Amino acid sequence: MTTPGQPDRAGSRSLDPHLRRYAARAAGMTASEVRALFAVASRPEVVSLAGGMPNLAALPLESLSDQVGQIIAEEGLTALQYGSAHGVPRLREQICEVMALEGITGHPDDLVVTVGSQMALDLVTRIFCDPGDIVLAEGPSYVGALGTFASYQCEVRHVVMDEHGLVPAALREALDQAAKAGRRVKFLYTIPNFNNPAGVTMAVERRSEVLDICAAHDVMVVEDNPYGLLGFDGQIYPALRSMDRDNVIYLGSFSKTFASGLRVGWALAPHAVREKLVLAAESAALCAPTLNQMIVSRYLATHDWKGQIKSFQTMYRERRDALISGLEQHMPAGCTWTNPDGGFFVWMTVPEGVDTKAMQPRAVTARVAYVPGTGFYADGFGSRQMRLSFCYPPPERISEGVRRLAVVLAQEIDLLNTFGPTTSRSLSGPQTPSPDTA
Repeated sequence: MTTPGQPDRAGSRSLDPHLRRYAARAAGMTASEVRALFAVASRPEVVSLAGGMPNLAALPLESLSDQVGQIIAEEGLTALQYGSAHGVPRLREQICEVMALEGITGHPDDLVVTVGSQMALDLVTRIFCDPGDIVLAEGPSYVGALGTFASYQCEVRHVVMDEHGLVPAALREALDQAAKAGRRVKFLYTIPNFNNPAGVTMAVERRSEVLDICAAHDVMVVEDNPYGLLGFDGQIYPALRSMDRDNVIYLGSFSKTFASGLRVGWALAPHAVREKLVLAAESAALCAPTLNQMIVSRYLATHDWKGQIKSFQTMYRERRDALISGLEQHMPAGCTWTNPDGGFFVWMTVPEGVDTKAMQPRAVTARVAYVPGTGFYADGFGSRQMRLSFCYPPPERISEGVRRLAVVLAQEIDLLNTFGPTTSRSLSGPQTPSPDTA
């Protein structure tokens, strides 16, 4: 038996005595190198512009507490019991009403309720992707999605975005290149509204073109839309699923519009795909927690959830404005950033030669945190970028955090001008998600 620090049969040493037993796909499961830094960043004296945690202070907590008590008292034998992997029927009906705001005509039978949309993405990848299959994703893309694709040994190829979202010509080129090489592209993964991490939104006029390109290449579209109802001017963009119900799997979540800790998400899929998703959900978790689903259902039935979303829109718009104002006031010359009209994130590019990952420890020492851009690419890009989140801190803390970050960045530029650029070790692959990088 091999023990930590002792040589295995091949004569090498490992701190993990089970290393040789892991499946090949476990090699794609790597812990974030910045988790230790984020443990420090969670201290109250540090302004975190890193994590995508929603601000729940605006929720009617007292009323929700009463409602949860009523559910236990009145329906406890159901709420605390196993349920169907398909999801609570009444909640699936209500989810269809929520999606109707984005133009989606869905049937409750084609919905699968999951433990957050992250589980839904994992199930979709599991039932569609074999090792070596290509998945297309916007560049940059959500770190949790990249980690999922890596765990199933997919090859991620990024499709460039501009200020209007995914570029159709770049999508067409990526699909043509794969076809010429005889490679199979299983699906396009996209966050079309207020992209995480870039903050940009796919232009409405591009959406049908993107769908047509994918259909012509027999490639499915996975639409991840946790932020779609959080547009700051109240505008709701038409979902890709509303334009093509046969070739789009839609992933939704209550984590950003209600309560992330309940972990209630869903997938809306073509009917045949839905059956596979139910079977996969049963093998993964038997069922999503019934109590959590019933809490969400009761909230939708008894509270002004649309009004609550409007209050979130106002709150996050104020925080966005504080971040943008701080960037305009304090950032050194040569920095650029996106200006989102919804969601949680701003994507900033720093001057040539600055490595945001190498700079991160110095930022945390200065009591401000962000997420380096390399975590949002599968191919090592993003060293000049960072994701700044404005959803959680109050406006005055955001302003102070930007001021601190600007000081660190100015010092970094001075060092660069004096000693030249430095490089940090690139990650070998995508990192697994955490609350700090969600």
